[in-house]
Amino acid sequence: MASSDALLPVIFRRKPLSDSRSDDLILESRRRQPIKVHRAVILLLIALYVTLIVIHNGSASKNCGSDETMTKSPAHLAGVSEKRNFRKTEPFAWNNTMLSWQRTAFHFQPEKNWMNDPNGPLFYKGLYHFFYQYNLNGAVWGDIAWGHAVSKDLIHWFHFPLAMVPDQWYDANGVWTGSATLLDDGSIVMLYTGSTDNFVQVLNLAYPEDPSDPLLMKWTKFSGNPVLVPPPGIGAKDFRDPTTAWKTLDGKWRITIGSKVNRTGISLVYDTTDFKTYEKLDNLLHQVPDTGMWECIDFYPVSKTEINGLDTSVNGPDVKHILKASMDDTRIDHYAIGTYYDSNGTWIPDDPIFDVGISTGLRYDYGKFYASKTFYDRNKRRRILWGWIGESDSEAADVQKVWSSVQSIPRTVVLDTKTGKNLLQWPVEEVKSLRLSSKKFDMKVKPETVVQVDVSSTAQLDIEAEFEINKEDLKKITGDESVEAEEDFSCETSGGSTVSGALGPFGFSVLTDESLSEQTTVYFYVTTKGKNSELKTFFCTDTLRSTMANDVVKSVYGSFVPVLKEEKLTMRILVDHSIIEGFGQGGRTCITSRVYPTEATYGAAKLFLFNNAFNATITASFEVWQMNSAFIRPYSAADLVLLHNSS
Repeated sequence: MASSDALLPVIFRRKPLSDSRSDDLILESRRRQPIKVHRAVILLLIALYVTLIVIHNGSASKNCGSDETMTKSPAHLAGVSEKRNFRKTEPFAWNNTMLSWQRTAFHFQPEKNWMNDPNGPLFYKGLYHFFYQYNLNGAVWGDIAWGHAVSKDLIHWFHFPLAMVPDQWYDANGVWTGSATLLDDGSIVMLYTGSTDNFVQVLNLAYPEDPSDPLLMKWTKFSGNPVLVPPPGIGAKDFRDPTTAWKTLDGKWRITIGSKVNRTGISLVYDTTDFKTYEKLDNLLHQVPDTGMWECIDFYPVSKTEINGLDTSVNGPDVKHILKASMDDTRIDHYAIGTYYDSNGTWIPDDPIFDVGISTGLRYDYGKFYASKTFYDRNKRRRILWGWIGESDSEAADVQKVWSSVQSIPRTVVLDTKTGKNLLQWPVEEVKSLRLSSKKFDMKVKPETVVQVDVSSTAQLDIEAEFEINKEDLKKITGDESVEAEEDFSCETSGGSTVSGALGPFGFSVLTDESLSEQTTVYFYVTTKGKNSELKTFFCTDTLRSTMANDVVKSVYGSFVPVLKEEKLTMRILVDHSIIEGFGQGGRTCITSRVYPTEATYGAAKLFLFNNAFNATITASFEVWQMNSAFIRPYSAADLVLLHNSS
């Protein structure tokens, strides 16, 4: 919902800049000249403006289309969507024991307050750096600065002082999302979005105060900021989130920035040689009608032949390019695979059916996962993906527990060379360092059966599993004309894991109490279109019964997952208190969910294997690891020595 200040003329105020700064980079969206008018005219204009506000706000509330009450917030005023759901519901009576259990053990999160988008991740002088959107003053969105953490292995993090805070006119209303670029000489430039004192979104430049410092403790903002402002035809609040830069064939650096024109999502393209002055290309990198505002755009190459990641500037005949955009309207991260043309700065999807942002398009994750960002890890020649995992509970609960949001476990990203039509995402190998004791199981589970898995603590688990459907049962079902075809199955609309079919659902019930009154299920569902037809497999997560609490969003997530001939069905599940990450078929389909059990916590949380298919027996071979904590904490003097020695 737009704020009432959208009805006012947008003024981009001129500010004094250094002599090194070109004046033509500071523009005014509209210039007002002083005029003399009669007091009566002024009063008339004020009355008209108030009337317009009333009409505008009344229209907006009618368009909500639900009983939920939308609340104005700093996010509305800044021109971005709400970072969480405001819902009119009676708050659940959470107690501190329940809320303490929800805090994760090995997923990254600050000690307190609000966190959202991952920003500028990079590997520098032997250390990994992670920056993120952080509220200085509370557990809700607002007062956004850049948090900073440092790690040797992407898992064990140390909290460092804030990297940047909103202390200049060009970022007075927020130091928003940005990206890091490593230059040819090894130095770093950081481009980020600033929300000005007038809520205009501009592009700013920052760099380390001491490039020789591997800890990157202090950052300097360029004296000539902003380096880019919204161009003609682009709204003052529709210009944000620059990508990591890549090299063009003629040696320039190129970036793309998210925006929209009416309802068409677009990616603007700029070239630069010094990151201070820019040339806007006439072409857009890409555009897709009726997808709304694109934010947090990411653009990078993937190899068609190798499993290694690629530096952002790599191109060639054995390379495809991924264009990803976060859809401001739907809060979904969509990506597509295509071909990039350096000569004119454009990108074309391989298949328009799977274009960026459309309903049939691909997603990084079919659950709670947004505003993601990748970086190329030169240390291990891999591309790493971060994603912001927001809350699904109420704002009141977040305020009570004094924190909100976590980050996904970092994932490697490669092109699936077997299908050529999707990415593969997998937790970084370093997460295995947290594995403690494990148990292996081989179980045959008959139709409509639930079996408890004999493991002790279940709040922190890593599960890897293979499933096979009994071949005789499968042959009988696919050859039976009386078996009803399931052509329109969807995880989201299926009713969840309690709704049985001939060949599913089957999988695991995690964070489940003894009576099964609270449970979150991660499972496969296999459909058939009729006699002798091909099977189609779906990977789903059902949170409908995950908690007794009433102020929590409970959904069924998931999607189709490609299964090639002779492949077994495989899944991996990471359980870390209130976050569950599922990876189907080696990461072809991924699902992240947030859950808030009231009973299935601490020692009362159990793990079950289930088969709710009514016609097929399944065999499950799996291993379950207890997971250690990552002990994420503020740095100490001893930690600084350790980190310096690692660099």
